[in-house]
Amino acid sequence: MTLQTLAATTLFDGAQLLDDMAVILRDRVIEAIVPRPAGVVPMPGILAPGFVDLQVNGGAGLMVGAGTDAAALARICAVHRDLGCAGILPTLITDGPEVTARVLAAGIAAARVDTPGFLGLHLEGPHLDPRRAGAHDAALIRPMTDADMAALIAARADLPALMVTLAPEAATPAQIAALTAAGIIVSLGHSDCTLDQAQAAFASGARCATHLFNAMSPLGHRQPGLVGAVLSGDAQAGIIADGTHVDPAALRIALRARPGGLFLVSDCMAVAGTTLTEFPLQGRRILRRDGRLTLADGTLAGADLRLDRAVRVAVAAGAGPAQALAMATSVPADLIGAKAGRIAPGQAADLILLDADLHLTGIRDGAGWRAPRA
Repeated sequence: MTLQTLAATTLFDGAQLLDDMAVILRDRVIEAIVPRPAGVVPMPGILAPGFVDLQVNGGAGLMVGAGTDAAALARICAVHRDLGCAGILPTLITDGPEVTARVLAAGIAAARVDTPGFLGLHLEGPHLDPRRAGAHDAALIRPMTDADMAALIAARADLPALMVTLAPEAATPAQIAALTAAGIIVSLGHSDCTLDQAQAAFASGARCATHLFNAMSPLGHRQPGLVGAVLSGDAQAGIIADGTHVDPAALRIALRARPGGLFLVSDCMAVAGTTLTEFPLQGRRILRRDGRLTLADGTLAGADLRLDRAVRVAVAAGAGPAQALAMATSVPADLIGAKAGRIAPGQAADLILLDADLHLTGIRDGAGWRAPRA
C-alpha cells in the first residue's frame, strides 16, 4: 500500500474550513487529517470532498427513463464525476409503471456491481399533484396504490438509498409511514398542499422537500402552504441555486430561516457534460438557451447547472463558504446515509479542488488529478 500526502491552501472537511492541514491517503482511502508537514507544498485553493447531488435527471446525452439500464446509469454517474460529484442519485421523473420498474431494476443492477458514483435512486413522481406538474407529464401523474408502495419497499432492500418525491394529496399518511419504515426517504414536492397537509406528511415520516419554492404551494400570510411548512419546520429541502429557479432574495430568506436545513441540487438533465442545445423528453423538445432549460412554451424543465456554480450563488445570497460547501457535500450525504461528502478517516479519497472564488479546478478519484469537464 502507498501513502500519499495532499495539502491545499485551505481544507474543507465537510463541516469547516481549516488552514495548514494535510490529508494522508493510503491508496484511495483517507487515512488521516494532520497538520501540514514541513516540506509539503500546498496546492493553491480549497481541497474539499466531492459533491453529492440528490437530483440528477440525466447527463452525457442520456435521460433516466425508458431506455435506462445499468450501463446507462454508469455513464450518467461517470459524467457527473467529471463535473465534481463523488456520488449522485440518478432521478426518474414521472413516468408509467413499466418504466419505473425498469429503472428500479437498473438501479439494483448498478448497485450490485458497485458502480462508481452511484448512491441510489430518486423517483420524482408519479404520485404528485397535477396542479403542480411543472414539466412533468400530467397525464402520467396518479395516486399511489398499495401495489406501488409494495414495489418501492421491495426495491429499497436492494438499493443503497431510495428517495421518493410525492405530494401529500397523492399518498396517504399510512403509505408515507410505511415507506419511511422501510428506509425510503420521502420528500414532498410538486404539491399544492396546505400547511396542515404538509405537516401531517412530515409527522408521518417525510423528511425533506424537493426543489424548495418550485412546483409547490407558496408561502402566503394566511395560507403558508408547503413552503411555509418547510421554512417553519425541521425538514430538510433541496434547492436549485442557479439564480433562475429561485430569486436571490427568496434564497436569502430560506438560508436565514433554515441555515442548516438546505442542500443544493443541480436538477440537471441530459445536456449535463455535453454541448447539446436541445433534447427530447417524453415526446417534447427541451431547449437549452442562456443557461436555462425550457419547454417550447417557456416552462422550466430542469436546470443547466453545475454544483460549484450553485455554491457560488448560495454564497452570493448570504451563505458562508463553509455552509455553502456543506450544502453540496455533507448535508445531502448525511440525509441519505451515504459514506461521502466528508474528508475523514475511512472515507474514499473522492476529492475536488476549488479556487479562491469557488470555481471547480480539479478532480481526484484515482491516482492523480484531472481537469473538470467543461
